[in-house]
Formats: sequence, structure tokens, C-alpha cells
Amino acid sequence: MACAEKISVSDLNHINGYWEIVKVEFPNGEIKDYDINTTIDYFEYENMKGFRKKVQPALDGSYATSSDAESFRINERDDVFWMSYQNDLSSWEEQIEVISESILVVKNKEDISYHYKRFEPISIEK
Repeated sequence: MACAEKISVSDLNHINGYWEIVKVEFPNGEIKDYDINTTIDYFEYENMKGFRKKVQPALDGSYATSSDAESFRINERDDVFWMSYQNDLSSWEEQIEVISESILVVKNKEDISYHYKRFEPISIEK
């Protein structure tokens, strides 16, 4: 990731939409791959704040969701963007390492990296 391009404020707009986790990298080098996901993450972002929620895609292209959502703010510190979450139970941050139209990588304070790809819905029509 050291050779990744610097992220700009305008790049942050790519976060909007549906993201599917591909793998998780742990600090010890272990990797957990996700071949099949029953839930995906939906992000809605504007003006350095937004929310994230889990949704379940259906074969008809719709999504099942609950009213639960995690609000976040994006802060820039030392040329790095951080997604800061806070709820009644805890608070945490994730560093945005890579963001593009098709790839999102965030890393938490425990040095665990979460790799996402843009979700491509599968629609089965009769």
C-alpha cells in the first residue's frame, strides 16, 4: 500500500454505494478471504459525514435492510483520511488507505485491513 496514490477530498465521493468485503488482512500476515457474502455494506456520504449499514441483496436486485446504521465523520490528519464512528457503546476509527470507483481499503487502529470491491448485483429475471 505504500505506493498507493494520495487520496483527495474529491476521491471520497467514491465511497457512496454498495461494497462487498473481499478479504481481511491481519498484522501477523494472516489473510481471511470472503468468497461468498450474504450481507454487504452500504455507504452514503456527503460533506465529510455519512452513514454505513449492512444490507442483504436479493436475487431481484432489491435489498433487505434494517433501520440500524453507523454514522461517521471523515477527518483529515497528516494527509490521511479517517472515518470516525461513535455510538452509545463505543467509538472507533478506520484509516482510508485506498479508494477508487471499484476498490476500498480501510485499516483500523489494531492494524487490521479490510478490502472491499464495488458490489455488482446479480439479477435473475424470469
